[in-house]
Amino acid sequence: MTAANTMNHLPSLSLLQSRTDRIALARQRFFEGGQAPTGVVSEAVFESWARCLRLHGNPHERATFQPVTASRTQLALMKNRPLHQAWIDEVPRLEASLSTSNCTAMLTDATGVLIGSTCVGRSHEELMPVATRIGVNLSEDAVGTTAPGVVVRTGKPVCVQGGEHFFDSVKEMHCAAAPIRDIHGRVAGVLDLSSERIPFAFDAAAVAGLFAGSIENRLLVAQSTEHLVVRFQIAHDLLDSTLVGLIGVGVDGRIAWENGVARSLLGGRTLSAAQAERSPALLLGLPWTQLAALPVAGAAPLALPNGLQVWARAEMRAPDGRRGLVAGTSLPVAEPDPPAAAIATTELAVEALSLAADAPANKRLRESDLDLIRTTLQACGGNVSDAAKQLGVSRGLIYRRLRAVRDRD
Repeated sequence: MTAANTMNHLPSLSLLQSRTDRIALARQRFFEGGQAPTGVVSEAVFESWARCLRLHGNPHERATFQPVTASRTQLALMKNRPLHQAWIDEVPRLEASLSTSNCTAMLTDATGVLIGSTCVGRSHEELMPVATRIGVNLSEDAVGTTAPGVVVRTGKPVCVQGGEHFFDSVKEMHCAAAPIRDIHGRVAGVLDLSSERIPFAFDAAAVAGLFAGSIENRLLVAQSTEHLVVRFQIAHDLLDSTLVGLIGVGVDGRIAWENGVARSLLGGRTLSAAQAERSPALLLGLPWTQLAALPVAGAAPLALPNGLQVWARAEMRAPDGRRGLVAGTSLPVAEPDPPAAAIATTELAVEALSLAADAPANKRLRESDLDLIRTTLQACGGNVSDAAKQLGVSRGLIYRRLRAVRDRD
């Protein structure tokens, strides 16, 4: 059964005094008579009810919030370490924002397994301490219609309140959830805000979306082990906020990923669909070499090709580059293989000797090297890997030379 099925629709429920009463009647008519709850619950909730009816059959049975196996829980934590770290870095702000509310924040992986929670066990809570244990499966297959379960299934934000939950035993819950995506655009996890017995007194969906976006930004940057990360917004004081647009440009000179804010600022287009070549020059107005020259701190004006004037800065995220784009613990940097390490060590030694000398000839030599690097990069279309191969040096040397000039200027 889906929303598209032909079935009798509910008569007007406008005479009922409360939304709770309307949902209760809609549940009764849907589960007992097959009448679609059109206009009473959202399409996402209705479609989840239909799926769960096939999966579980009887909504009057008691939902059991059980953890998956210990090995699967450990696997979920291990596979999602960058996501979990991004969550940990954001928890202080989450807890501060929710401290005077009755809400708990929860983080699940892409399958619905709980890997993080801020539950404190309030006196009126009975279900929450059970449902927020690490490893509990919150997917539709396990506990029916819940906000995190619907988001895991659809990849879209949703709010599920009271009687909108599939099982009667969960109708005291109110929850709102939003997806968190990785650098490949896949759902990496779900952030959920839940309250037991006490309905939300604020727009929980908006708050969940805001914090999910902040965790997503941290995750995107953490996963960008070999990217130039560009952040931009219409106001420079938003560059350190959750409203910042983020784009990762790979060493091949192509856009590797973007967050939702970046897509909005660039016209709401999905980059992979709008620009098959994923060229930063087409969407941001500058090639890789000029984007790399943007300041690390502060901001520089940037005129986008779509006519929007923004403020921008960029950060090298190569293994031997500098970090610190997002506050929080950085992930360990992978060591280069022995040949690359040997090359990098030699280059660093040569650079140290060069920088130690103040002779004008050495300065002119370094400027010539920089001109050669820029010319080669331009000939290679901004592809750092190709330029490094053509010059017979490592990517790290190119990054360091460009960064040294940027910091000097």
